This record gives sequence, structure tokens and C-alpha cells, in this order.
Amino acid sequence: MHFNWTQLIPGVGHHYAHVATLLIVTVILALVGLRAKATLGSGEASVVPTGKFSVRGIFEILTETIGDVSTQVIGHHGRDFAPYFTAVFTFILFNNLVGLLPGMTPATDNFNTTFAFGIFSFLAYNVVGLKHGGLGYLKHFLGPVLWLAPLMLIIEIISHIIRPLTLGLRLANVMTGDHTVLTVFLGLFPLGPAIPFYAMGLLVSTIQAFVFTLLSMVYVALATADGH
Repeated sequence: MHFNWTQLIPGVGHHYAHVATLLIVTVILALVGLRAKATLGSGEASVVPTGKFSVRGIFEILTETIGDVSTQVIGHHGRDFAPYFTAVFTFILFNNLVGLLPGMTPATDNFNTTFAFGIFSFLAYNVVGLKHGGLGYLKHFLGPVLWLAPLMLIIEIISHIIRPLTLGLRLANVMTGDHTVLTVFLGLFPLGPAIPFYAMGLLVSTIQAFVFTLLSMVYVALATADGH
């Protein structure tokens, strides 16, 4: 087990380092969000895009981009979910990026954390599906042919149950591998030669956050699709 700065916090130790990291990122993002909210103003000023580079501007661009992708995946009502998907992407990205800091371990290389993210996504798309289609949403589990409904029900239930598992395993395994490679090369070459691996880590962190968000979009699209 590699050293982690969070282990210096009393009561944290090796086993709860990912929990400490998760809480630290949560607090930082909450403070950033409050700072961005403070710059919104009121009335029409609150909906007018900022004209300068700022934290608010970054989140506006990010939300607009995620909203466009959400519309392409889900449909015309996909933009309604832009704030949710932006929050998911940002939270996972920041947790991934923590692993690029020397002496820190990303919370997302722990399966307990990523499985919790998967459970949250699972609950979210099912709630959206029920809200969108009411009890008719349950027809999604029965398939298009009535006489195959019992078999399709079993298959669909298993398919839905493993979604949080696959989401969590994918994210945790990739981030564990990336963090391990970066840690090894930092131990061998603390400066220049490790820079490409920092760049790779930045790319992997961003891609994995986007993949998780994109799959969450797909699940919402399937849950809100009509004509099943």
C-alpha cells in the first residue's frame, strides 16, 4: 500500500483513504459551486453567459457541451438532464484527477466508491423511467412479444442488476491501473520522464469520467424510450 497524505488525518489509515479523498473532493466542489453561484447575480443577469474567463464560464461551457451530447443520446428532452450529467462528470473527473497529485490516491480506484456511483446511476435512470412512463415503464422488462415475457423479465432484471457492477468495475480497474503506472514511474523518475505519464493520466481520467457519464445517458435514453 502506497503512502497517502490522507493517512495523516487521525482515524483514516489505509482502509479509509478513499473515503477521506471523496470527502475532500466533495467539499472542494461544494465551495467552487458556491463561488460560482455567488457570481450569477439575479434577474436577467443570472441567465446571461459570462463574458470573461472564470469558474462560472468553465461550468457554463461544460454544461453546454454535456447538454449537446445528452440531446444526441437521449433526444430532444435530453437537455433537461444536462445539470445532472454535468454534476456526475465533474464529480468523477475531480476524483480521478486527485490521483495525479503526488502522495494522493483517487477515490475512484476503490471499488466501493465506484460501485456506489453505479448504484446512484442505477437509481437515477429507474426513477426517471418511472417518472416518464409511470407504471408503463415496467413494460420495458417484458419485451415486445407477450409469450416471451417471462423469459425476457428474467433477462432484463439480470441485465439491470449488473449495470452498477459493470460501471463500478470498469471505472475502478482503469483508474487503479493508471494510478499504479504513474506511481511506479514517479518513483523511478520524479521529474522530466514522468511528464508523459501525467499527460496520459489526465487523458485517462477525462475519458473515464466521460464514459461513465455517457453510459448513464444511454441508460436514461433506454428508460425513457417509447415504443417498447
